Amino acid sequence: MRLWTLVKLVAGAAVFGVSVFTVMLVWHVRKEPLGGFFAQWVPVVGDAKPVESLPQANSALPEIDPGAKVFQRAMEMIAVGDLAGARERLRTVVSIYPRSKAAPEARRIVGEMNLDDLLSAARMEGKTIHVVGGGESFLGIAAKHNTTLDCIMHLNGLLELKGLHPGEELVVMPLDLRVMIEPGRKVLSLWDGGRFVKDYPLLSLDLAGLKGGVRTRIASKSGFVGERRVSPGVRAYRGASKVFALEASSLQIRALAPVRDADNVADLSPGAGFHLSVEDIEELALLLRPGNEVEIRATSP
Repeated sequence: MRLWTLVKLVAGAAVFGVSVFTVMLVWHVRKEPLGGFFAQWVPVVGDAKPVESLPQANSALPEIDPGAKVFQRAMEMIAVGDLAGARERLRTVVSIYPRSKAAPEARRIVGEMNLDDLLSAARMEGKTIHVVGGGESFLGIAAKHNTTLDCIMHLNGLLELKGLHPGEELVVMPLDLRVMIEPGRKVLSLWDGGRFVKDYPLLSLDLAGLKGGVRTRIASKSGFVGERRVSPGVRAYRGASKVFALEASSLQIRALAPVRDADNVADLSPGAGFHLSVEDIEELALLLRPGNEVEIRATSP
């Protein structure tokens, strides 16, 4: 019995000794070197203390631009003829990654693609065929479909308005686009509801004292040859300067073109409003009508 008691005491001492040794070994490796036997048996190189701070980011590393990757994929799809897939990716860049370096070019390309669809009689999405009835006129058809004579003439390849015959078919497209003007970015953009259509750069602008944002509508659209006002459907209208007047405002949307005064000096200040290139105004004349909503964004927060 005494022998068994001695064995238990020896075993307990051995367990206690192993436990103490293990704790000291862990302290030596994880916390602080103990030196002596432990330093010889388990040498520790360098500072074993935990790192208290993360390393600083390397500013020389390139920034990750996911929008640029989506844009590159869109370009690859255009190269192989997948225009539908490319357009969806370009729209992703425009809507999801608007701050991407690729966003301006994505907006330009998708805008051109959208415009091709809108002004093509071969693509009928958003368009309809109107069958001319007895006694109908171009103006009546335009009013019925919320469109303009400009748009009807373009979609049907008409150089001037001719007599209509019952049973004749015309391609018509309702013009319900929305205009957004951002003076800060110097951009006029077209929207179909919440869907981006196209950007147009403003060459100059004169807000005539307007500071805050405003919502208005297009009051009228006219063509001018010199001082003479020209109506759509007349041959001279094709080469006329198009002017959009806004409701309850002196502001206009028109082309920026040099005007010669009496001393033959070019005047590049066409008045209060928003001034675009002649080519862009011609496109807008095909897509906008009196009654379209116009939102002018505030120039400051």
